[in-house]
Amino acid sequence: MRHLIGTTLLACALVGTSPAMSQVKMTRDQVLFYTSDWKGDRFPDGRPKLPDALLKRAVDISIEDIWDFLRAQGYQNQFEGGWQALHIEKPFAGRALTAQYMPLRPDMAKAIAAEGKAEGRVGGTNMWPINELQIGDVYVADGFGKIVEGTLVGSNLGNGIAAHTHTGFVFDAGIRDQEENREIPDFNGFYRGYDPSAWAQMELTSINAPIRIGRAVVLPGDLVLARTEGVLFIPAILAEEAISTAEFTGLKDDYNFELNREGKNGAQFEGGWNAKKYDVFAKWIDAHPDKLKMPRSEFDATLAKARAHAED
Repeated sequence: MRHLIGTTLLACALVGTSPAMSQVKMTRDQVLFYTSDWKGDRFPDGRPKLPDALLKRAVDISIEDIWDFLRAQGYQNQFEGGWQALHIEKPFAGRALTAQYMPLRPDMAKAIAAEGKAEGRVGGTNMWPINELQIGDVYVADGFGKIVEGTLVGSNLGNGIAAHTHTGFVFDAGIRDQEENREIPDFNGFYRGYDPSAWAQMELTSINAPIRIGRAVVLPGDLVLARTEGVLFIPAILAEEAISTAEFTGLKDDYNFELNREGKNGAQFEGGWNAKKYDVFAKWIDAHPDKLKMPRSEFDATLAKARAHAED
């Protein structure tokens, strides 16, 4: 019995002296918990890894067409507007890597700094998420809307983000060195405002946790679509269907616009989508194959569903 008690105490002591689980960066298991419905590829950190081809298709789609689809699926808190941008006229899309910042509190900052030192991290905590980024990511940060001394990047960190992602960032916070960041090739960013002040009185509290950006909820691995109108955060589990459905809607609009311009749509300026109209629409696509971004088989399957619904 004494031997058993001694062994148990030794085990507890060893556990007590072992490194604690990271408190800032979410573990792979924690990311899997929040994204458990995703069945596709993942990054080593656990984030859903949406296909590159899907990211490219997303850039050409309107916010409204995807927004309508998401709302129909019950996702009503995925859009946020009111941004400034490095290049507001240039849309971009990528996979979300999330970070959360809070106002500085000394005792919390001390604990986080000690954890970073134990993990071999260097620099201020505003650099830590950048080292986690992958090509095709969008760095999405909740900086609680702070602009003055809320400048999460200047030109040095901007170049770091660009090198890691070839994409950009979405910050509910500010930036500095706005002009220099605009000169970085293949790089864009949405943010709340510009200020020349340096980052201060803020502390990183999480990497790859669920965060709030304005009225939107963002999970790591979400498909981020940033356009002039605002930013849409598309759940990874719905991304492929959302893009396909939105592309189909866009094609229907193109066809309908042509009918309206030519005065061939009667009074059905928006609707009138019965089986006969879908049949003529399919022939129109045959004559304009360059308009298809999705595979033809995907279009035919979506068309069949729409046509069947129209016959109901």
